Amino acid sequence: MTEQERMLSGALYNAGDPALLEARQRAKCLCHRFNTQSPEDNAYAQHQQETLQALLGHVGTQCWIEAPFHCDYGTQITIGDHFFANYDCIFLDVAPIVIGNHVFLGPRVSLFTAGHPLTAQIRNLELEFGKPITIGDSVWIGGDTTVLPGVTIGPETVVAAGSVVTKDLPGGVIAVGNPCRVLRPLTEEDQAFWQAQREAYLQSST
Repeated sequence: MTEQERMLSGALYNAGDPALLEARQRAKCLCHRFNTQSPEDNAYAQHQQETLQALLGHVGTQCWIEAPFHCDYGTQITIGDHFFANYDCIFLDVAPIVIGNHVFLGPRVSLFTAGHPLTAQIRNLELEFGKPITIGDSVWIGGDTTVLPGVTIGPETVVAAGSVVTKDLPGGVIAVGNPCRVLRPLTEEDQAFWQAQREAYLQSST
C-alpha cells in the first residue's frame, strides 16, 4: 500500500511521504488563493467558487465559505447543497469529511480527522492516522466548536458554541459542552415557537 492508501484506510501512515507533501502543498496554494482574493473584485464570488471546486472533493450548489479557510488536502472533503461556513474554519481531512445539505458552521469551527498514537515512542516516529467525520443534513454547529476524529453528528442537531465533540451525537438534539453531551431533544414546542416567529416575520414584511 502507498502511504496515501494507508492514510485513507485509517491505518498508521507517514505524513512526510513525498506524494502526501505534494498534495498538501497543492492544498496550501489553493487555500492561499482563496484567502487572498480581493472582495472588491467584481468576480470575487465566482473566483471563490472556482477555487473551492478545484480544492475540495465535491461542493454542492449554493455553498459559501467565508475566508480565511484552511484544510490539509481538500480532496477528502465532500459538501452537500446549501452549505455555509463562517470565518476561520479549519478542516483537517486526512480521512473523509462528509457534510450533508443545509449545514451551517459558525466561525472557527474545526473538523479534525487526524489522530496520533498515544504512545510517545510511536508518535515520535511521525506516524499518524485518521478517522472520518460525518455531519448530517440541517446541522448547525456553533462557533469555536471542535469535532474530533471518528465523530458522526445526526441530522437537524444543534451543537452549542465552544463545544468539543468527542463522540457521536444523535439527530434532532441540542448538544453542548466539553466533552459535548446531549442537553435535550428538539421538540414540537421548539417547532411551534419558531414557526410562529417566522409567521410574525412574514407579516411584518408585507
